[in-house]
Amino acid sequence: MSTSEAPHAPNSAPASGFSAKFSHTLRSLEAAQKPGIGVPAYTRWVNRRVARYFAAAAVAMGITPNGVTAISAVCSAAGILTLLLAPPTALTALAVALLFALGYGLDSADGQVARVTGASSPAGEWLDHVVDSIRVPCIHLAALVGFIRYPQHFSLTGAADSFPSGWSLWWLPMAFTVLTAGHFMSQILAEQLRNNRKTAAPSTGGTMRSFINLHMDAGTLCWIFIVWGFGPLFVVVYALLFAANAATVLLSMRRKYVTLSTPTTPAQ
Repeated sequence: MSTSEAPHAPNSAPASGFSAKFSHTLRSLEAAQKPGIGVPAYTRWVNRRVARYFAAAAVAMGITPNGVTAISAVCSAAGILTLLLAPPTALTALAVALLFALGYGLDSADGQVARVTGASSPAGEWLDHVVDSIRVPCIHLAALVGFIRYPQHFSLTGAADSFPSGWSLWWLPMAFTVLTAGHFMSQILAEQLRNNRKTAAPSTGGTMRSFINLHMDAGTLCWIFIVWGFGPLFVVVYALLFAANAATVLLSMRRKYVTLSTPTTPAQ
């Protein structure tokens, strides 16, 4: 979540003590939420709401937006290291999913802290985007390492040389990494070009689009690791998620190209 969100009036009420600051900040955040039109469902209705509590706690403890970003990165890194170093058991799966979800919740909280305290800055926005651009590709690459280290676990028969194994499996996280990097760049660059060159913006959609885009939600990626301990099931879910993301990204890139080619209509 970017710390460049539209600033809200700073949290200036005379509250003292953790509980008072937490309650006051939480009320301020609830009254100043970003529009959720077209935002994927998990982010819109779950992650942002959970992030309010993280943000309120951070403000009460005096943690800066960049500090929240750093904690988010540490949680995600802990999940990635667990994925890399621990065997793919059900307990590992639970730990990884929770750490990824916690990291994503804090990723939303940093922007809320910035908004409610009036501490938004270009440096904070840059840091947030850099962490985001590293986090998701690293998750896919960690999955690749798991596929390579434990081929029996992810094969349909439990044999290292059975399907899927080797390149029939390894290409999937590598392709997902490329897709993620390309989509992230497409989004960031399209937004900048649209602002600089005054081209038309794509439609944001409504509530239905939030559910249609659930497969694109970072929260969905976090929680599919809950089945990491059940190798063949994870491969099927991961492959379906990749296919859905690939189709959506291609359509999204086409839409961005069309809208960037269309100048905005001057106001009459």
